[in-house]
Amino acid sequence: MPKISQRAQHMPASPVRKLVPFATAAKQKGIKVYHLNIGQPDIETPETALEAIKNNHLKIYEYALSEGNLEYRTALRDYYHSLGFTDLTTDNFIVTNGGSEALNFAISTLCDDGDEIIIPEPYYANYNGFAGTFNINIVAVPSTIDTGFALPAIEEFEERITDKTRAIVICNPGNPTGYLYSREELQQLAEIAKKHDIVIISDEVYREYVYDGEQQISMFEFPEVADNVIVIDSESKRYSMCGARIGCLITRSKKIHDAAILFAQARLSPVLLGQIAATAAHKNDAEYIAKVREEYKQRRDLLVGLLNEIPGVICPKPKGAFYCGVELPVDDTEKFAQWLLESYSNNGETVMVAPMGGFYSNPELGKKQVRIAYVLKQEDLKRSVEILKDAITQYNSEFN
Repeated sequence: MPKISQRAQHMPASPVRKLVPFATAAKQKGIKVYHLNIGQPDIETPETALEAIKNNHLKIYEYALSEGNLEYRTALRDYYHSLGFTDLTTDNFIVTNGGSEALNFAISTLCDDGDEIIIPEPYYANYNGFAGTFNINIVAVPSTIDTGFALPAIEEFEERITDKTRAIVICNPGNPTGYLYSREELQQLAEIAKKHDIVIISDEVYREYVYDGEQQISMFEFPEVADNVIVIDSESKRYSMCGARIGCLITRSKKIHDAAILFAQARLSPVLLGQIAATAAHKNDAEYIAKVREEYKQRRDLLVGLLNEIPGVICPKPKGAFYCGVELPVDDTEKFAQWLLESYSNNGETVMVAPMGGFYSNPELGKKQVRIAYVLKQEDLKRSVEILKDAITQYNSEFN
């Protein structure tokens, strides 16, 4: 038998996808599964992007430039200029195969074996996989559901910084909680990054989707750390084009950019068709973004309201993205999520949720929590909560 690397053996399973075999088996039994587990919107991709793919006249699907083709980087530059970052040029952008590759490039560029990155938790579960791949250590700073997952006290970050700390990673607004960091919270992070000369990697892929009159504050807004910031962006959630696999790494630091581009060259090129679609999507997109934002707000309001009516459920109201971090009155959400797919149905239907243990460095902290994505239409969300309420009652009567 071939030897499997220690790296592969220690690679964590995705908490979002590891229950897929159970969902597949449920569907094969004729059970309808409402997918609350994954951030795959049912919102239609902009027609401009779809038409750009259908009507392109390329004769050869050639390699794109390693840093991304100029037409798309120009669209990105113009988009960031519209946000007020008019100093950015096309040379500040490296186009990647999704935001995930941008995160990989950022970590690869900054960290050697045994180095550390500090992340407030719960955090995007794949950060664990990225860290494991590059043999670096995540140093977690826990936030709590009773504060709505607000940024932990800055002193907790300070006390975790060592000579191996290379970066602080944040997601704003956040996956899995939907928390939106305030300017004051980000200012504190900027000050600590400047003090210790470390980098802030700011994952801002949900920037457009913030609610209640709030505005997302980018780490690019803090000039004192201009050379100590990497922003991660993606078109997947902005335009509901997850399959296009187009994202980017953006930095004002020429030193970081020139190092990261070597990783881009090593993987040859980002997806050509995805860049064509994304370039088209950025044209005259204001109406699309506003419409989608309002739809997500209505879904959020419906979902959070219904969840908090269930006895024992705690669901802070997220200010951004399209996720809720939810505490359920069950003993173990890993066990509960699998039971929902293996052993339960309500009139031939069930729901799939993402247990939040995998979004923490210590899974015990998420043992009673799930991430729920409000990416389904409102009638499906309403039905999903009805099922979830009944399932909690049945589960607790069976196991308690």
